[in-house]
Formats: sequence, structure tokens, C-alpha cells
Amino acid sequence: MVTEPNPRQLSLGVSLNDEATFANFYLPPEGGNRQPIAALEAQLEPNGEKLVYLWGSPGAGLTHLLQAACHRAYARGRSAQYLPLKELAGFAPASLFEGLETQDLICLDSLDAVAGNPVWEEALFDLFNRVRDAGGHMVFSALCGPNELPLRLEDLRSRLNWGVTYQVAVLDDDEKQAALKMRARARGMEMSSEVAQFILSRAPRDMNELFFLLNRLDERSLQEQRKLTIPFVKQVLGQL
Repeated sequence: MVTEPNPRQLSLGVSLNDEATFANFYLPPEGGNRQPIAALEAQLEPNGEKLVYLWGSPGAGLTHLLQAACHRAYARGRSAQYLPLKELAGFAPASLFEGLETQDLICLDSLDAVAGNPVWEEALFDLFNRVRDAGGHMVFSALCGPNELPLRLEDLRSRLNWGVTYQVAVLDDDEKQAALKMRARARGMEMSSEVAQFILSRAPRDMNELFFLLNRLDERSLQEQRKLTIPFVKQVLGQL
């Protein structure tokens, strides 16, 4: 388990999911999201990108990737800060961002949640300039690309376009089945293709919801000492 060294996270009630690692992010055998992951993995290297902007539909795994980038930074002895802007939109951004330029990596999730708010936009613009001057690195995520964000401050949009931008593709149904089976194996559970297909046909197809269900199945299977069979999954689904 990775211990978060920065008390700012703890005071805000923000924590990282231990399972949000690059190893746990399913990549299809051919193509599919390799470029954004490669950029994130190399970001803190000497020639790494100073700014990476990721966008994609809900369920694409943007939060997972930003938290994975923080985990990777901690593993390398570097400092990092993850901030979910959707959850923190009610905070005063200037106070929230105070001193963040001292971090090696700053990951700001759900930028679209504060786009259009002039106070937030000014604070983000100021933070960007401080991080640039300090030589730090930043990762942003949003539901759309920087040119589609409803920003009022065009200088901020210009800054967001300084880095590299990647669209993170949503998995198709076959890939979601493979991702479920991979995550189940990581938990020490065997999931057949039939069970994975049954789950996809009965549960929401958003990967966050599917992994939440997998967590529940893991807990129940341990409690009841049962394997992942279709009758067992059907029983758990009926009790959610």
C-alpha cells in the first residue's frame, strides 16, 4: 500500500485508490490508449512532457490514470498531488492551490467541472505559471479537449494547449470482459468468460460501476467461501 506523504490530501479528505495503477489499467492487445499511458509513465523522466491533457467519455478511466501517475511518482521518490476538481469545486481555489508548485507532479481531474468559473480559471492560470516557473509537471483530465472547454479565459486555454493532448478511448464490450477478468485475477479470483459476459449483460457498463461490483463480489465470495459462478453473481446483483 502506498502511503500519501502530503498532509494537504488528508486534510481535504482526498485519497488515492490503491488499485489505480498502470499495471491494473487494461490495454487491448492492439492499439488502444498506449500513447497516453506511455506519456504519463515517462513524464517525470528528464525529457518527459511538462503537461499532459487527457480527455474522454465517462468510464474511460481518466481518474484511474491520474491516480496511477501519482502512484508512479511516489514509487520513484517524487512528490505528487491529485485533486478531483468535481469534488472540490466548492473550495476557494487560490487557497487550495497554495504551495502546489513545490510538487513534482500535479494531477487535476475533471477540469470541465470548474471551466467557465472565472475565479477558478484565474487560479488555474496562476497555478500553471507558477508550476512552469518551478519546472514542475501537470496532468489535466476532462470530458472534452481543451479547445472544447467552455473557458472564459483564453489565456488559460492557450496554456492547456502547450502540452500534449490525448483522447482516452472507452473499451468495447469484449475489452470490458477482458478488463474484468484481469482485475479479478489480480484479486486472486477466477472469472470465466461466461461469468464476465453475464455481468456485462446485467450490470451498468461503466467501468467504474463494473469494478465496484467486482469489489462487492470479492467481499461476498470471501465471506461465503464461494466461487464466481453465474448463480452467485445473480444473487449478489439482486441484493445491490
